[in-house]
Amino acid sequence: MKAPVIAVALSGGVDSLVSGYLLKQKYKNVFGLHFTTGYEKDPTDVAMLEKQLGFPVTCIDLSKNFEKKVIRYFINTYLEGKTPNPCIICNKEIKFGELLKHAQNMGADFLATGHYATIVNPVFSPDKKISHCYLEKGIDPLKDQSYFLSLLSCNQLGKIIFPLAGMVKKDVKKFARSKQIAPVHPSESQDICFIHDKNFSSFILKKQGAVPEPGNIVDLTGKTVGHHKGLHKFTIGQRRGIDCPAGQPYYVKRIDIKNNTLEVCFKKDLAKKKFTIDQINWNFSNQKTFRDIITKIRYSHKGAASTLTFKWPLGEVVFDEPQDAITPGQAAVFYKNDRVLGAGIIQ
Repeated sequence: MKAPVIAVALSGGVDSLVSGYLLKQKYKNVFGLHFTTGYEKDPTDVAMLEKQLGFPVTCIDLSKNFEKKVIRYFINTYLEGKTPNPCIICNKEIKFGELLKHAQNMGADFLATGHYATIVNPVFSPDKKISHCYLEKGIDPLKDQSYFLSLLSCNQLGKIIFPLAGMVKKDVKKFARSKQIAPVHPSESQDICFIHDKNFSSFILKKQGAVPEPGNIVDLTGKTVGHHKGLHKFTIGQRRGIDCPAGQPYYVKRIDIKNNTLEVCFKKDLAKKKFTIDQINWNFSNQKTFRDIITKIRYSHKGAASTLTFKWPLGEVVFDEPQDAITPGQAAVFYKNDRVLGAGIIQ
């Protein structure tokens, strides 16, 4: 049986480096891929990656596809009054889309990354057909990245390896030190990689070459309570930046692009029980209704008990208890215990 060829995506951080090291110990045919987006602060020392890992690393320019599939998506979604999650789209379209294609064109059977998540029923042989693969949470609750991988299809999962699936972050760091593995980029950003100053609104305006359009801020009765300097500055549930004096803080309830109006409310009025999803990726049994599942409406959300009913091509989610800041544009991810059942985009 032919030994599999493994490509490992290398960012230069400790997770990808340890992944590459582990794969090198297990497989004979391993090579590295480092891709660029055009938004890097500093170039990555690819020669240093090769020296530490002992296998060749190829640099691939994915800037055009990144601009088209991630940046455009990010900007257009904001301009529609929604709040995008570019990391989820990047995983689907870039890392496990374009980069996977490059890996396969270079002879790889599988693409590995340093994500903290688990693929169940993986197929590690090019001579076998892809069995039914599905995603589960990583064992480290502080680093689990299954939310960001939830839009990957079964076919994509069947071509992926997560070497860190059974590890926690502190052990990965300890292992790296023991093997004298030094990350090329010691600091790990938790923010969106292409916005270095955290100023979303200025990034959008610069990319669009647009001038922000001021408008009214209204409360739930329709009364004007203030004025905004552009709806692109806001997201559902946001408190800062509203700047309207009141007896208690205002929160963003709704973004009305058509009328250029920001609707605000008090904390007690922010929660909702029901919402709709589209762009559904489903990786579980075919039935109309699923009860007693856990739905996460953003990465930092703990998840809450809910019922999901399919009304193809849409789905309707009803929480057992109202949840704050259900935000259009974000992903809703569905779990049964540790298993990822699927995901969709909140409308």
